Amino acid sequence: MKKKPLFKIVFANNAKIYELYAKSVSVSDLYGFVRVSELSFSGSSLVLDPSEERMKEEFGNTQALHLPMHAVIRVEEVNERGAAKIRDSAPGEKVVPFQLSPGPR
Repeated sequence: MKKKPLFKIVFANNAKIYELYAKSVSVSDLYGFVRVSELSFSGSSLVLDPSEERMKEEFGNTQALHLPMHAVIRVEEVNERGAAKIRDSAPGEKVVPFQLSPGPR
């Protein structure tokens, strides 16, 4: 029996870098968006990871995420699930959000 693929999605949101795992990634019906569904969080364990718990609180009841294409940094197909993380973007990182509206005139 073929195992369902698992994806690691890294995206930027509000000056933070999110890393989460999902079983389905596809082009969204919304133009310019990526659809991420069947989010995967670690099961119950004795050691609680605060960033994993924060991800569960934020996305626990989410059926599907529609991420803007310009916010997605990387999508990887992985064999094993790692820890979901939220981290601040480092000052030296070159990932900058695309400006959506023109500046003031």
